[in-house]
Amino acid sequence: MQLPPPDIDLREQLSKLVAEHRELDQQIVALEAAPHADQLQIKRLKKRKLAIKDRIISLEDRLLPDIIA
Repeated sequence: MQLPPPDIDLREQLSKLVAEHRELDQQIVALEAAPHADQLQIKRLKKRKLAIKDRIISLEDRLLPDIIA
């Protein structure tokens, strides 16, 4: 049995993280639109969204490294 290339795993992780980031964004928008929004929950979701964004950037850097010519 042959293992898939590492790039495929990274791309799958990246895809999942992008989807989760998008879902969090939608949740935050919905909560902020509520008349009595739970500000603590919104703050936690934003913090989680930011952490996911950092992981997305890290994976993108691994997949597309900067090449200085």
